[in-house]
Formats: sequence, C-alpha cells, structure tokens
Amino acid sequence: MPRVLSEAQVERYREDGIVFPIPALSPAEVARFRDAFYDLEARLGGKPSARQLSQTHLYFRWAYDLAAHPRVLDAVEDVLGPDILIWTVSIFPKHPHDPAYISWHQDGTYWGLTSTQVATAWIALTDSTVENGGMRVVAGSHKRPILPHKETWAKDNLLSRGQEIQVDVRDEDATDVVLRAGELSLHHVNIIHGSNPNRADGRRVGFAVRFVTPEVAQVGERVTAVLARGRDGYHHFDLLQEPPGGTVEDAIAAQAAAARRLHEALTRTPPAAGM
Repeated sequence: MPRVLSEAQVERYREDGIVFPIPALSPAEVARFRDAFYDLEARLGGKPSARQLSQTHLYFRWAYDLAAHPRVLDAVEDVLGPDILIWTVSIFPKHPHDPAYISWHQDGTYWGLTSTQVATAWIALTDSTVENGGMRVVAGSHKRPILPHKETWAKDNLLSRGQEIQVDVRDEDATDVVLRAGELSLHHVNIIHGSNPNRADGRRVGFAVRFVTPEVAQVGERVTAVLARGRDGYHHFDLLQEPPGGTVEDAIAAQAAAARRLHEALTRTPPAAGM
C-alpha cells in the first residue's frame, strides 16, 4: 500500500506523469526552510543565479533536511519504490515581476541519465500560482518519445542551456500546477513542462529535488548523491557519508565549486535520444 498517496494518485502519476498537490510541510517547517533560503539568497547578493542555488543539500544542513524530509520521501517511495537516491537539487526563485521563465522542455533530453526511474519533487516554499509563474505541464506527455530540442541560451531562461522543445504547445493542453506553501508535486523526468514569468507582487520560491533509483547511472562525470532511503546495490554515485555541517561561508564556497563541476558535466553531455 502507498505511504502517502492513494492508489488513484499513484495511477494518476503513471498516466499523467504528474501528481499534485501533496501535503508535505507544516507551517513552521515552511517558515524555517523559507527563512533559511532567504538568508542564503541575501548572502549571495539578492538575486543568485540558478547555478549558485544548485546542489545546496550537499553543503547546507537546512537544504539537506528539506530534500530528505520523511514526508517528501514517503511520497517519492510511492512512485519509485523503497530504494531512493537524491541525485540533484535546484532552487527556483522568481522575484516580483521577474522576467525569468522556463521554456517548454523534457528533462530526460539533457540530464544524461540511463533510465527514466527518475522523479522530481517540486516543493513550494511560497504559494505557486498562475500569476506568479507556477510550473505548467502537458499531462501524459511523458509517454511520448523525447522530442527535438533547441538550445537557446536565452538570457531570462532559468534552464542551464535555455533548452526548448521544437514543437508548439497549445495553451489548452497545459495544466497549471497550483500549490500552496508546504505542498509538493511529483513529476516524471520526461514530462513536457515549463513556467511563465512572475507577474505578481510577491515572490515565488520552489525547491526541486531530483530522485533516482539505484540502478540509474549518469553518463559522464561521477557525482555525489545521497542515499535517502533503502539500499544502493549498484554504486553508480559517490555517496555523501553524513549530513553537511560547518560554516555558511565554507558551505557557499564548496557549493560554488561543485555547481561549476556539475554545470560543466551537464553542458558537455550529449542529449539522450529516446529516453
């Protein structure tokens, strides 16, 4: 039996490639994690780049605690099974009236992973709405083959390469993933998704955790992962041995170096055909 999701929700994930909303955090937890992010954001100059906000779970204890939150892992276990690795983490803030957006894309195109046993938990640290640039998906599109993508490197695109599918998406085919702060969505690695700019007066902050099962490997550079639950019998990743500690200043420096290495690995990995 599922831990958090109903049987109907598990089936919805299989059929639609996404399930939401899933309650995850208490109001006190939302405040803790959101305030920790705001502190980090301020230390990084107020508007850090996406690269500066990647892999935070390996260096900041609050981010580790959020990525490995038991309620989050329970939901992920319902769709991936009992053996779960945290592969990567990204934080996606959008400031009021920010032009930043995410183009329509499929993650499986460029992540360089050898399997589709991959799910992203998108955790809302603020409300995520149509007005403030919440995520949008094309339900069921994870069942299609990987579509052709173009790397645009567009200035306001939050993706690493500005990658965008070369197929028009009709607005009526899009589903808006509306979440309250403390809720999450789970989506499949191959679902078509993106988001519009924030046209609201408040901030929108999403904390995205990418989970894989142990048989999944990454093509190219060997990276560090977290065994969040269960066992790893494949050893495709170097495992973090203990939760991060140390000073914020040391963590910022270490994260910057790791994010640079991951960015280099992702940008030189050829697109995966047919994942």
